[in-house]
Amino acid sequence: MTREIKYRTNGAVGALLDEYEKAIYELTLTIDGLDEKGLVFVVDSETKDEDCKSIQTLLTHIVQSGFTYVVEIRKWLGEEINYRDKVTLNSVQEYKSELSDMFNFTESLFIDHPDINLTELDFSKKIKVKWGQTFDIEQLMQHAIVHILRHRRQIEKFKLKLITSS
Repeated sequence: MTREIKYRTNGAVGALLDEYEKAIYELTLTIDGLDEKGLVFVVDSETKDEDCKSIQTLLTHIVQSGFTYVVEIRKWLGEEINYRDKVTLNSVQEYKSELSDMFNFTESLFIDHPDINLTELDFSKKIKVKWGQTFDIEQLMQHAIVHILRHRRQIEKFKLKLITSS
């Protein structure tokens, strides 16, 4: 599966979206070929973090988080919008579809707000997210990208454990 690279031309927003899309694409390559058994297999039964027990729980967390980042920004902009419920899916194809929807949801934020200010130096005007950290939009988007990269790496390590446990 190859990806046609088409760079956006809208400056920093375009760069953030390009890198986010690339991170999602790399994640989809990582989960390609996983069957339902591999998806749901509890790889880390010792962790106390319910989001980090299996590839399924990781993907559920990734998708939920991706939607949450945009909701946080939209709420900060004054929009009335609800958080999305966490949805556990049963196939890689379903997760790939949700990851695509998550990216489209993110991209729509920047389409709806083409002149959005990414950086905010005044700490009192930054976004305080529901998990307690404070970001400006650029920082939150950078967090979103690295969040996927970190969990992609975790899934790669989980896949190695799946191979040795079969």
